[in-house]
Amino acid sequence: MPNLVLDKTDLKMLAALQLNGRLSNVELAEKVALSPSPCLRRLKQLEESGVIRQYVALLDPACLGLGLHAFVRVKLEKRAGNLKSFIEAVQGWQEVVNCYAMTGDMDYLLQVYFQDLPHFSRFVMDQLLQHPGVEDVKSSFVLKDFKQTTALPLSHLAA
Repeated sequence: MPNLVLDKTDLKMLAALQLNGRLSNVELAEKVALSPSPCLRRLKQLEESGVIRQYVALLDPACLGLGLHAFVRVKLEKRAGNLKSFIEAVQGWQEVVNCYAMTGDMDYLLQVYFQDLPHFSRFVMDQLLQHPGVEDVKSSFVLKDFKQTTALPLSHLAA
């Protein structure tokens, strides 16, 4: 989207929606000082351009019995097919909520949620380490969340 130009009103809309994606068009229009029709038009443009990818509900893992939050670093053997096979496997592991290809000594960083340590252990032993091509796994457990947001920084876009 390098040619996309966002003005102050667009940025206000994006900031408001990042905090509450369930704002009605009327509520959003009030927050950005527009009438509802132009606000809806701008919102549709942001959606169609791909700036707004989707709307979701953010769930509380603890309320759902997912008390163990971890990051798992994975190193793969450098053989043809391992990469594609691993990426396909990750798509089917519901415990993995994010997977990133990384620079450095490990190839992938997985963000995972589990009910407890035995569930985590079963995942690592029965799925992750059994996957062909996985050479090394290192885990770090989240002790406490100090900041967790899905809101992206927008200040660099302000004119």
